[in-house]
Order: sequence, then structure tokens, then C-alpha cells
Amino acid sequence: MSDEAKPADLEGKRQQIALLAVSQFLAMSVWFSASAVLPQLREEWNLTDTAGAWLTISVQLGFVAGALVSALFNFADRVSGRVLVASCTFLAGAANTGVAVFASGIESAFFWRFVTGFFLAGVYPPGMKLIASWCREDRGLGVGILVGALTVGSALPQLLNGLLADEGGLPPWKSILLGTSSLAAFGGVIAVSKLRAGPYLAASAPFDIRAAWRVLAHKPTRLANYGYLGHMWELYAMWAWVPSLLIASYAAADLGIAAARYAAFAVIGAGAIGCVVAGVIADRVGRAETAAGCLLISGTCCVVAGFCFGSPALLTVVCIVWGVTVVADSAQFSASVSELADPRYVGTALTLQTCLGFLLTSVTIRLIPTVRDSIGWEYVFCVLAAGAAFGAWSMWRLRGLLAREEAA
Repeated sequence: MSDEAKPADLEGKRQQIALLAVSQFLAMSVWFSASAVLPQLREEWNLTDTAGAWLTISVQLGFVAGALVSALFNFADRVSGRVLVASCTFLAGAANTGVAVFASGIESAFFWRFVTGFFLAGVYPPGMKLIASWCREDRGLGVGILVGALTVGSALPQLLNGLLADEGGLPPWKSILLGTSSLAAFGGVIAVSKLRAGPYLAASAPFDIRAAWRVLAHKPTRLANYGYLGHMWELYAMWAWVPSLLIASYAAADLGIAAARYAAFAVIGAGAIGCVVAGVIADRVGRAETAAGCLLISGTCCVVAGFCFGSPALLTVVCIVWGVTVVADSAQFSASVSELADPRYVGTALTLQTCLGFLLTSVTIRLIPTVRDSIGWEYVFCVLAAGAAFGAWSMWRLRGLLAREEAA
């Protein structure tokens, strides 16, 4: 990796960042495709809320399995990023298609969604490494753009649900799945034909099964990962269940379900704005400070949102603020790890980070419907505030540690 890139080395940087963002946006449209059509699947397959939660969790568990395999064998540091992103995008789209074509019930759907998540682990972390290969002083912004693209892609099935809704308010669920799979295939074409690494890419690393352990043993990287875990405790449970909160609130006020779907898309998609703005701020102010601030705001929204249930308009506003801040810090944890970890094993460090984070999301995604049944929508999201508080505390500790090291 070159410490100083020449202008010629950075030629095409903006184009590469844009292409990678588009590719990730299209690939990640399959992530919540099945979660978005849970109302349709509940009717067709007689699903319980518990089964619906596990359908979402199956993707998270698949991602964890794929990330663990990738981290242990250093795939993100030993395989071309372009090849890895492209091939895993195609395979994730194909597995998502399997739900629409082959699944006849919840058990087979679990399998295909698990496989979808498994291959998505080869899309997102290597994508972050590719972005880091193009960005140095502006790495927070670069990774922020990528995470913003992922955020809008994750929200896309909610938009399709609204656009394709029939008179009863429920579009054909197979159309949503096949549509997002087609988008992922297009993203794979872009990745394999257009992407290339930038001048800040480290040389391919040798296989080292101990590399993942060294990531956990390094205190600054560990604190950044603690912040990320607090963030992930909140993020995916919010993305998975806030659409249901909005639908329930709009239905109680006799408003259309399609309107709630559009609101859900706006809430999740608004996070893309937060990712870019937080990236700019973090590059100037500091990653730890920016992440801690976002966590404090989103944690407050965890507590406030449920109490707005009776007013859909106010609830939507609060959830949009929540949607902006809940993911805005995500890129800064990844950017921090890419700067703090061994440059030869940045891909492994990022993959391990996401592996641990997505394993934790499985807990909160499953926890929310259980807690909701006990205490209702008004209080249920308060349990997510604990993660935001822990994440903010970890990032302030990291800030102090880095300040002391710099002073020394």
C-alpha cells in the first residue's frame, strides 16, 4: 500500500466510489426482501410472529456463518475484492430467488434465506475494503457513502411493496423477491465488469488463522468493536420492526397500509443522508465523537418513538430522525477498524466486526416481538436504548485512549 498516492493513481476515484455504491445498493435489496412481505406470508403460510422473526433472523445467522468462514480463512484479504463481491452478489440473488421458486413453507424459506445471508457476507465487508482502498483522509465519507447505499438498498423492498400493492394493500410476494433478485444480478454485473481497487490497497496477505484473534486482542480496535456491537444491538431490530410499528399505528388511525409502507421506506432510506453527513463530520471532528453523538440521539428515539403510537404523523417524524441517526454512525465503526487494524488484514478485521455484530442482531430481532407482547408498542423499543448507551460509552473510551496515545 502506498502512503502517498499520486494524482494519476486516484484517477477515476469518484466513478469507482459511485459504481461500488450502486452495486452495493442493488445487492442489498435482497436483505429485507422476505421481511418486507411477512404480511403476505402470514396469510399464505399461516405464520406466527415468532416464525416471522426467525425468517428475518435466518438471514442474520447466514451472514454470521459466511463472515466467520471468510474471517477464519482471510478471504477478504486473499481474494480479489472485485471477484469476491461480484460472485457473492450473484449467489445471494440466486438464493433469494430460491425462496420464490422453491420454498413451499417456512422451513424451506429458512434455508434459502440463510444461504442468502451467507453470501451477503462476501458483499458488504469486501466492499468496505474496496472503498478504503480509494479513501484516506476522506475515509469516513467514503465508507459513509457505501453504508448509505446499503441503507437505501435495504429499504427498497418496502418501496416495492407500496408501488406494487393491489387493492387489498398486499402485492404478490413472489414479485418482490424476484424483483430484488434481478436487481442484485445487475449489481453483480456492475461489480465484475467495472470495479477495481484503489492505490491504498495493501498487498495480498498470507493465510493466518490467528489474524482474527489479534483483531480482538488489540485494545483500540476492540473498543471500536464494542461501539459497533452497541450500535448493532439497536440497528437491525429497528429496521426489522419499525415498519410493523408504523403499520399498526396507521391502521389504528384508519390510514392506508400503503402509506405506512411509504413511511417505512422513508424512515429506513433516510439513513443514507445520515451516513453521508456523519462521514463528512467524522473526517473533520473525529470518528469516536461523531459515533457517540449519533448513538445518543438514536438512543433517545428508542425511548420516545413508542409514545407517539397514537399520532402517526408525529411517529413518522420521530422515526425519520431515528432512521437518520441509527445508521449514520455505522460507517465510522468500520472506518475506525480499517485505520486501527493491521493494514494487511483489514478485510479480515472488517469481516470479523460484522460477524460479531450480526450475531448480536439475531438476539434483538427475536426479542422485540416477545417484549412487545408483554408491554406493548409504547415501551418495547426502550430495550434497544441500552445498546446505544453502551456503544456511546465505548466510543468515548476510545476517544480518550487515542488522545493519550497521541499525547505520548
